[in-house]
Amino acid sequence: MKFQVEWFDRLASTNATMRELFLCDGEPREGFVVAAREQTAGRGRQDRKWISTPGQDLCFSLFVRTGTELETVPSLSMAAALAVNDLLRSTGILSAPKWPNDVLVGEKKICGILSERVEPAGIVVGIGLNVNMTGEEAGAIDRPATSMLIESGKPRDIAQTLEALFQPLEYWIGEWKRGGFSNLRKTWTQQAGPVGKPLAVHDGGLKKSGALAGFGNHGELLLRTKNGIETIWSGEVS
Repeated sequence: MKFQVEWFDRLASTNATMRELFLCDGEPREGFVVAAREQTAGRGRQDRKWISTPGQDLCFSLFVRTGTELETVPSLSMAAALAVNDLLRSTGILSAPKWPNDVLVGEKKICGILSERVEPAGIVVGIGLNVNMTGEEAGAIDRPATSMLIESGKPRDIAQTLEALFQPLEYWIGEWKRGGFSNLRKTWTQQAGPVGKPLAVHDGGLKKSGALAGFGNHGELLLRTKNGIETIWSGEVS
């Protein structure tokens, strides 16, 4: 995959800008990246706001060309999470992916991913990585958060951080393209598991508790409950 980056000083949303390119300029090529130094309306799952200080954190969207079915989209987010996790661990930050589309350090979120299908061409993968967020800024967020700066004490250039992500992204997206979630399963289970750990899954007003039984063919979570193994496609895990 050959990456081509277009930087913007200020955007509402990199995912939205990528989708607009389909309407205005036709289909972008594989590996095209829209990156913003400031994102004013970034969002994650369930339309939660993604808060980021201008010029301090990494906000970008990547176009992946694929004709795969809609049900495979979540596992592409998981491939991206493995890539981010590889980068963080290469810097000495002990992170781990969290189902379905986050990367945590301990119980604190350092990265969120939102993938969206663009018919019929492919998938837009939006990634928000906290790079230079300070402890004061993290404390102002309503959920536990951290950053590369907080964890390592070292500030980083966001453009260089993006460049460093390309190699693990190319590897894990390549694995996903060759075999879907089956090519991610072993590493994902090792890093996001272990199988058997107790979990609670919240989805809207519903809550289910049990133990991790593994992951399905497309990365769906398998929860062992008192009623047997239940398949969970979306929700917040705690």
